[in-house]
Order: sequence, then structure tokens, then C-alpha cells
Amino acid sequence: MAIPADIAFDVVDPKAYADWKRSHEAFAWLRKNAPLDVAEVEGFDPFWVVSRHADILNVERQNDLFHNEDRSATLTTIDADKRVREMMGGSPNILRSLVQMDNPDHMQYRRLTQSWFMPQNLRGLEDRIREIARGFIDKMAAKGTECDFARDVAFLYPLHVIMEVLGVPAADEPRMLKLTQELFGTQDPDVNRTGKEMQDTGETLNMINATVLDFMTYFSAMTEDRRKNPRDDLASVIANGAVHGQPLGHLEAMSYYIIAATAGHDTTSNTTAGALWALAENPDQFRKVKDDLSLIPSMVEESIRWETPVKHFMRTATADTELSGKVIRKNDWLFLSYPSGNRDEAVFEDPYAFKADRSPNKHVAFGYGAHVCLGQHLGRMEMRILWEELLPRLQSVELNGKPTRTQANFVSGPKAVPIRFKMN
Repeated sequence: MAIPADIAFDVVDPKAYADWKRSHEAFAWLRKNAPLDVAEVEGFDPFWVVSRHADILNVERQNDLFHNEDRSATLTTIDADKRVREMMGGSPNILRSLVQMDNPDHMQYRRLTQSWFMPQNLRGLEDRIREIARGFIDKMAAKGTECDFARDVAFLYPLHVIMEVLGVPAADEPRMLKLTQELFGTQDPDVNRTGKEMQDTGETLNMINATVLDFMTYFSAMTEDRRKNPRDDLASVIANGAVHGQPLGHLEAMSYYIIAATAGHDTTSNTTAGALWALAENPDQFRKVKDDLSLIPSMVEESIRWETPVKHFMRTATADTELSGKVIRKNDWLFLSYPSGNRDEAVFEDPYAFKADRSPNKHVAFGYGAHVCLGQHLGRMEMRILWEELLPRLQSVELNGKPTRTQANFVSGPKAVPIRFKMN
């Protein structure tokens, strides 16, 4: 069955992701009626929508068959693709980070920082992260009985952690947050740098380029400094790193910084804000975890599944193949829908319920296989520590107004989570 035009549009429309109901209803329809089929949307090349958990895993585990770098790693229009290739000398991607790489480069570049993000190394950061978490919880308590949990806590806490790891001074954190939101929120007039809806491809690309250039200006200066004065931080690893026996190229180094400085906090922020929103709407789950703090790790996993901040990645077939009985041709483009995989009825019982004690919870929010999220252990640790510190002090919580979500079809989550609370 071909994907109906309205469903296909909901897959690409940033506003559908701001209105959870729309996007989740579209993906539920797809899983039931057209779990692996081609979407045709005006302005876009046709692409396969991979909506089931099993098919997503199948694609993710076959890195030689489904590439990241051959075409854009995120959904883009025909016009934008043409302009990017002209600008980047034929490459379909403005950045060249781990996300836009295939082997052998992917493995080599990943290895450069992998040890920094392994659990044994992160254990050394636990006390400092706990101190940072307590500081933000104290600030929340000082607000009295009302705050916007997204803006006052969830956006700032993971930002501070990753900036310390990276080596960015605290004074520059507001700049990093603003640039991150501009980069991931280009489709949302509340957070992009123009303050308006983006219609024109050229205008959108100019805006993305301006944001990327601001990041590059900042991190070029940092690279120079860390080459002269290396420190025990991630920036020094990137600045002085070598791949295939050569220093990192300018684009690769800048892309490495940018992905660490953006994905390194934004996804955790979205998940943390989404978790409190879910707890405020499900007082039984709030009480369940508050009464048994040993449930915090499973609540963290459930909040990651529930929010799924990375909405999609694209893959390109390198050869003709078959997937779930469908013939995929060489150079076909595949849209991996992580929110859909994480609501798959075949894998998750009662998938539209937030269950703090859900087990097992084999979500695909961090991806799978060679491209599994590099920072997954740090993200889990930050969230676990925050809830370990916050839940014993939080007596009650409820929504205090209507929460809102960012309009974006790549990375998005809560924009505002106004709450009323009591703390001791």
C-alpha cells in the first residue's frame, strides 16, 4: 500500500513533531498499514519510511549496506540538497561528524574520544556531576513553588556538564545554548535566529550556515589555544588528535566540536524535561518512583523511550537488497523513525503509557550498532544523578499551564514545561 499524502506529510512536517498526537497517529497508521513503504512529498526525493522496531535494527546493524555519508544524513529538500552540494564541493552534508561518516573513517574518528565516554572513565566525574545537579536543584527550590522546568533546569544542567567536559568556560554557556537551539530549531520561529517561519530554502540554509560559522569561529580559537596549552579536557583531545596518522582536517575537527557541544546536552535536556512532564501528568508513576528510588534507572530508560529526542536519521542503500519482503534499490534513501520504533506494539506492551518500571525496555532512541550514540552512558548518568538528588526533595509536582514542544523533525523535545511544585 502506498503511503497516503497526508500521512507522508506528517512524517516530514516539523509542526507534527510539536503536536505529538499528529506524528504518533501517523506512525501508528504506518506500522499497521504500510510499515515499510515509500513516502512521496512535494519538494523531497521519494524515501522509504522505516517505522517498525525490527526493521530499524535491521538497517542499523548493516553499516556497509546502509550508509550515512552518501546522501544527506538528515531529511532535506531537493533544493537544499542541491545548494549544499554546490557549497560543499559535492558533499551532501554541511558538517562531517561521526553522524555523517562511514567506515573506515567512522571507526577511527569514534575511537579518538570513545574512552572519554566509557562508564569506567565517567565514574570519575560522578561526584562533580552530583555537585552540579544539586546546584540546579537548589536554584529550583529558591524559585519557591513555580518554575519552567525545561528552561530553568533541564536545558541548563546537561549543558553545564558537557561544557565542563569539553572545556568551555561557564561564561560561554548561554552562547552555546543559543547556538544549539538555533541549529536544531531552524524550523521553529521561537528559537531560530530570524524569529519567523522559514519558507525559503536559501534563507534557511543561510541561517544554518551563519550558526555553523559562529560555532566554527569559537572552536577555531579554542583549537589554537589547546594546541599551545593542552589540558585534561575533550577540546584538547580533538585539537591534538590524529586519524590515519594525520591531524584532523578543519571541517572534521569543527564538526567534532559541534556535535559534542550540541548533541552532548540537547538530547539529555529534552529527555529530562519530557520525564518531568510525564511525571506531572502521571502522579501514580511519580509516587511509585519517589517511594522506591531503585526504580530511577528504569525510569530513565522509559523517559528516553518516551521522549525519543532524535526523531530520525537517513540511510542510503549501497546495493540492491531486500528488507521485510520489499526490494530496496541501490541509492534509495531510508528514513529511520525512532519515535515510531519506540511505540511499536510488537515490542512494547501498552506503548502509549509512561511506565517508570517498564522492563524489558529495548528502545532504539540511542540508535544501534556501530552508530550507537557515543554519549549514551554520560546521558544516562546525568539523568540518574539528577533524579537521585531531586526526587527525595520533591514532595509534589503538577503542570502549571500548557507545556509546548519545538517544531523540528530532526532533534526536538519540550520547549517549555511550566510546573507548580513543593520541595523540602
